[in-house]
Amino acid sequence: MKITFWLSLFIVFYTFMGYGILLYFLIKIKRAFKGKPIIPSTADDQLPACTLVVAAYNEESFIEEKIANCLKLNYPAGKLKLVFITDGSSDQTPEIISRHPQIQLLHQPARAGKIAAVHRAMEYVNTEIVVFTDANTFLNPEAITRICRHYSDKTVGAVAGEKRVQIDENADASAAGEGFYWKYESALKKWDSELYSVVGAAGELFSVRRSLYQDVPADTVLDDFMISMLIAAKGYRIIYEPEAFAIETASENVSEELKRKIRIAAGGIQSILRLKSLFNPFKYPVLSFQYVSHRVLRWTVTPFLLILVFILNAALAFQSGEAFYQAFFLAQILFYLLAFLGFIMEKRHIRIKALFIPYYFCVMNYAVLMGIIRYFRKKQSAIWEKAQRKSG
Repeated sequence: MKITFWLSLFIVFYTFMGYGILLYFLIKIKRAFKGKPIIPSTADDQLPACTLVVAAYNEESFIEEKIANCLKLNYPAGKLKLVFITDGSSDQTPEIISRHPQIQLLHQPARAGKIAAVHRAMEYVNTEIVVFTDANTFLNPEAITRICRHYSDKTVGAVAGEKRVQIDENADASAAGEGFYWKYESALKKWDSELYSVVGAAGELFSVRRSLYQDVPADTVLDDFMISMLIAAKGYRIIYEPEAFAIETASENVSEELKRKIRIAAGGIQSILRLKSLFNPFKYPVLSFQYVSHRVLRWTVTPFLLILVFILNAALAFQSGEAFYQAFFLAQILFYLLAFLGFIMEKRHIRIKALFIPYYFCVMNYAVLMGIIRYFRKKQSAIWEKAQRKSG
C-alpha cells in the first residue's frame, strides 16, 4: 500500500510541478553548453508570405473589433493575406466582413464545424505560411512578424503564439484560475520550446508551413493540437513565441469554463489514441518524453491518481498511525475543503482569491474525468460549442 501511495503521489507531483522543475534545470544545462537561443531576424526581405485564417461562427458582437485588429497588424506590404470563413453563421457576421475589401470572405450556409471550415479555407491558401486565430481573440501588432521570423529555420514546422487571459481586480475563480493556469503553461511552453519542441498548439494563435499541413479527420475535437502534432510527428519542431500573443476574456463563469475543459479533455483522449506513434522514444527521444510529461499524464492517469492518493492516505493515516501520513491526510482534507469553500463562494458571487487556485485545480481535474467518460460514451461532438466569455 505504501509503495502504491508513494508512486501515485510522485506521478501527481511530477505532472503538476516536477516536470516544470526538471525542465528548468535541463534548460540551464543546455544553455551552459550551447548558450541562449539566437533570435531570428525580422527584416522585411526575410519574412515569408503569409495568410491569416480566421474561422468565425456567429461572432457579430466581436467581428468588427477583430477586423480592426487584423488590419492593424504590422507585416511587409503585399506579404499578408486575410481570409475569414463564416460557414454556418446565421447572424450578421458574413455581412459585416463583406464590407471590407481587404479581406477574402468565404461563406456557405451549412455548418459542418470549425475543422471542416478550416479545411475548406486551406484550399484558398497559397502562401508559404498560414496562421490561425480565433475570432474572439485580439493579437498584438507584431504578432505575425514575431511568428513568421522563426521559419527561416528549416527544422521548424509550426509556431505557437501565447494565449493571454484578460482579468481584472474583481476577477472570479474562472478568470483568476484560468489566468494563473495560462501563466504557468506559458512558462512550461517556453522551456519545452527551448529544449526541443512545444507539445501541441492552441487555436487562439498558431501557424504552420503550408506544405506540411495535413487534414485531420472530420470528427477531430482538438483540431489545433492534432494539426500541430502531426507536423511534429514528421520530425519538425513546434516553436513557442511569447512575443506573439492573443488576448481573450475569461469564461463567463466556472460552469462555462468547465464546459470548455471537458471538451478539451475528451479531445485529449482522442488525440492520445490517434497519436500512438509519439510514444516511441527510439524514434522521438525528446518529443516522446515531453509529450508524456506535459500532456499524456494530465489527460489520462493523474486525476484518477489524485483520488487513489486520498484513499490510500486515509488508510495509511488510520492503520499506520505515522505522523507524516496523518499530517498529509489533514493537509489534503484542508485543500479540498478550501476548494469546496471556493465553490460555495463562487455560487454566492463572493470573491476570495485565496480559494481560486484550489477550486480551479479541482475543476480542471474533474473536467478530465468527465471528458474521458464523455469520449468513451461517444457523447463529444467535433462541432465546437463555444463557451460564453466575459465582455471585454
